[in-house]
Amino acid sequence: MAKDSYLVGLIGSGIGPSLSPALHEREADRQGLRYLYRRIDLDVLGLPPQAVGELVRAARDLGFDGLNVTHPCKQLVIEHLDALAPQAEALGAVNTVVFEADGRAVGHNTDVTGFAASFARGLPDAPLESVVQLGAGGAGAAVAHATLTLGAERVTVVDALADRAVDLAGSLNQYFGAGRAVPADLDRLPELLAGADGLVHATPTGMAAHPGLPLPAELLRPGLWVAEVVYRPLETELVRTARASGCAVLDGGGMAVFQAVDAFRLFTGREADSGRMLADIGELGERPAGQVV
Repeated sequence: MAKDSYLVGLIGSGIGPSLSPALHEREADRQGLRYLYRRIDLDVLGLPPQAVGELVRAARDLGFDGLNVTHPCKQLVIEHLDALAPQAEALGAVNTVVFEADGRAVGHNTDVTGFAASFARGLPDAPLESVVQLGAGGAGAAVAHATLTLGAERVTVVDALADRAVDLAGSLNQYFGAGRAVPADLDRLPELLAGADGLVHATPTGMAAHPGLPLPAELLRPGLWVAEVVYRPLETELVRTARASGCAVLDGGGMAVFQAVDAFRLFTGREADSGRMLADIGELGERPAGQVV
């Protein structure tokens, strides 16, 4: 028998501005559910990212139905789970944990489907022959899988940590076939972007807690599309600068909504209305942090 009350949470660092609680709770209210979504902020608690395992165990013991997991814990959380859904296992990253009736903690990844749905909706005609991706962490693994699934011929992965780019490119090639992903050093960004169709940005830069531009503004040009993963604020400095430079731009709001739709289904077994949630994020994204309800 379906439940009508749920307790879920979000584990991450600097998550005070996150819109996930409001997105989930608003949709649950419309469906007549009692749904409490709590932030579990490592910074507020004074805990290191490695404490994610303790937090997962505590949430399970306290009766949570599930958790979302964000930066910097999407990879660290894996060793503390009982099982992984196939996509999360392929990615090596988890953004959703479901506590099943038997007590098992099962990891899923809704970032892949969330980014793919957002990209198909927002940049439906974007060329995908050559894509540069900046960022090879947990979010980076998800959006690279999504980009290749959408039909990208080749994704060049760039990260400040060169080994991380090499590891992600290697796992992508194992999954999609040799040559589909290539690692590159950060200092090659100018030449890479000069010949690329698009840029996917998958680092925390631009978040409320990590403001700024993740690359030199002069590398952005007309004809280059730019897809952002950060959604709070909706108009990051990258989105604003890319739009002013003549780029076709996809902000991070659609990915946030579509991954939330999938997470909501995993937590409750019910379908969320993506249209209503897209309207929600458009409204909520305009509000200052601390004024989201």
